[in-house]
Amino acid sequence: MDAASIKALIESGLPGASAQVQGDDGVHFEATVIAEQFAGKLPLARHRLVYATLGDLMGGAIHALALVTQTPAEAGTAQA
Repeated sequence: MDAASIKALIESGLPGASAQVQGDDGVHFEATVIAEQFAGKLPLARHRLVYATLGDLMGGAIHALALVTQTPAEAGTAQA
């Protein structure tokens, strides 16, 4: 597994989302995901949305994924 593939899966699973993914060893990754879908949700619910985009890869090909999840407003990227 590689960071570009994870980024693509997250962004296709959360339309309009923006993801930045890093990970050098192929099994441990860090991601920052900005998505409007996170509005009004607690961190655990936000993480579950991201995990759902990755399906069975979590715990398999992706051993660990550290997440930062923000709405565009929280990230300062909201469009006026």
